Amino acid sequence: MAAESLNLKMTGKSHVKAKKNIGRKEYQLVTFDLPYLAFYYNQKLLFYKGNDFEGMVEKVKEGLSVVLEEFHQLAGKIGKDEEGVFRVEYDDEMEGVEVTEAVAEDVGVEDLAVSESSSSLMELVPYNGILNLEGMHRPLLAIQLTKLKDGLAMGCAFNHAVLDGTSTWQFMSSWAEICSGAPSTVAPPFLDRTKARNTRVKLDLSLPEPNGPTSDNEEKPKPKPKLREKIFKFSESAIDKIKSTVNKNPPSDGSKAFSTFQALSAHVWRHITLARNLKPEDYTVFTVFVDCRKRIDPPMPEAYFGNLIQAIFTVTAGGLLLAHPPQFGASLIQKAIEAHNGKAIDERNKEWESAPKIFEFKDAGVNCVAVGSSPRFKVYDIDFGWGKPENVRSGTNNKFDGMIYLYPGKSGGRSIDVELTLDPHAMEILEKDKDFLLEV
Repeated sequence: MAAESLNLKMTGKSHVKAKKNIGRKEYQLVTFDLPYLAFYYNQKLLFYKGNDFEGMVEKVKEGLSVVLEEFHQLAGKIGKDEEGVFRVEYDDEMEGVEVTEAVAEDVGVEDLAVSESSSSLMELVPYNGILNLEGMHRPLLAIQLTKLKDGLAMGCAFNHAVLDGTSTWQFMSSWAEICSGAPSTVAPPFLDRTKARNTRVKLDLSLPEPNGPTSDNEEKPKPKPKLREKIFKFSESAIDKIKSTVNKNPPSDGSKAFSTFQALSAHVWRHITLARNLKPEDYTVFTVFVDCRKRIDPPMPEAYFGNLIQAIFTVTAGGLLLAHPPQFGASLIQKAIEAHNGKAIDERNKEWESAPKIFEFKDAGVNCVAVGSSPRFKVYDIDFGWGKPENVRSGTNNKFDGMIYLYPGKSGGRSIDVELTLDPHAMEILEKDKDFLLEV
């Protein structure tokens, strides 16, 4: 299935608005949101079995018009106020969420459930290579519904300057519950971003000039270095083994036991560093995007809608990481996460506000391993009324050498899927590393 085209045909495009009028609304983008303007739209891809494509599309659109009443920011645009401060703007005249329909009837859901990503998967998700800043001129959420031989591929592109992973899956859960008629378990979105941070930061950002006509090729991604993307599935027993190994000799300084996340992160960081064949003195950086909702003062509700994440970094020499037992890496990660309290977050924000720097993903650090998403997100519970997804993954936007997305495993329990993007040579070594895969 690897690099073949899907023979995809676009069959229609429409826009979905909130079912009822909401009026004019404006929401200032705050310090937690602004750095993501130079990232790309965040892409998620869900596959479902089913043979009533038209019925599924109708149900999804109808539910979307209802969920957009509360999550109306996703039907708005990015704008600026008179002082040049970025914000989300909404009014009932805006076109709403873009929904594209497509057909790839020669391809089945199973064909697309392969562990290795290919260029063909990109065809199933909208807005490849589109910057969040372009949300000034295009919808903040775009959805592509593709008819497969035996089901539906739902590709979603969310403007990352407007929301993070927690908010993304809160929206998806709410939308699915509405479509399936399930009783609502999702809290309504908490929309006042200024409660998390009320500093007005002016950014002088404008879109790069387009080169020549854009109509035919506007969404072709720029060529990137050749990388491989693959999902490694860690069973519940593998996760338990990784966690018990790293907690075998508890540190003498009385620090806490390592969490599942810290243990798995240390395991992955270590084996990627090994696969990269670094010199002992080469630095390697571990980066994690931490949810700050409960860390800031006052804490924000889980339903806070927006970005409330920050990247935190820890660094060591590759030789040190590999010479020590796995507790060494886990301890570095644990200390970095624990140190990121309300005071540290506030200091980071003040520092950024005094000299705003727009990050790109390549700024994540040298020989980086970076973790986004979370196995806590209940991605396999997103049931629109025709069953749980067969597979969930992310698109190719915002991926670079060493980027990881964690998802709960489909088999449930404590299993975890590690979606990893890596240099092809290092990936080849990693695939043969029995200690990484925990093969007997």
